[in-house]
Amino acid sequence: MALILNIETATDVCSVALALDGKVVAFREEQSGQSHARLLTTFISDCVKEAGFQLNDLHAISVSKGPGSFTGLRIGVASAKGLCYALDKPLLSVNTLQSMASNFLKQNKVESGIWLCPMIDARRMEVYTAFFNENLGFERETAAEVIEPGIFHEILDKHPVVFFGDGMTKTRHIFENHANATFNPAVLPSAFGMVQFSEESYKNELFEKVAYFEPYYLKDFFTGRQPILPGQRP
Repeated sequence: MALILNIETATDVCSVALALDGKVVAFREEQSGQSHARLLTTFISDCVKEAGFQLNDLHAISVSKGPGSFTGLRIGVASAKGLCYALDKPLLSVNTLQSMASNFLKQNKVESGIWLCPMIDARRMEVYTAFFNENLGFERETAAEVIEPGIFHEILDKHPVVFFGDGMTKTRHIFENHANATFNPAVLPSAFGMVQFSEESYKNELFEKVAYFEPYYLKDFFTGRQPILPGQRP
């Protein structure tokens, strides 16, 4: 029996799912932008109490590792690490895009041969994305992609693709008329989509090293400040 706490904070969604043997027994979620730090600990406490457990009953803590928001990822990972240290429990991590694809399949029926393309807004004209088959296997690895005319056309010419996530709106105008492109704006990251992967990782003892684990930022942090040129004052 494995009782696993799943934490998702990689985007505007703050989500917690407590799962027992791969079945969700308590769940909290809110799409609230910058409120992760305020909501997360309350969600964790509520889920554990609702299911009739205590924190020390957990067998592992799983966190969405990214890609996604720098701030959101740091909050989730810091909370997960803190619990692991305090409770002496192992840490698991789940690719955010793969869990989005899993969440999509929980809500939608997909025909064989269709590829899934979750997209997370990476600001400006970039998105974090990957392509998955209907069995959630990677068909194209996670990447930060610049949205420009012609992007993904070599894939769309060969495969029907469903695009979803908050980064989808940036791409829709480019290939919305392509016969193989369909769109679903409703699917966002959720701790629900993490459960099958965290359960599998726990069974296979695919634990992260708590002291050294870092979120999958994918690209460098951008503060918005301009670099200081030689001879300029800071």
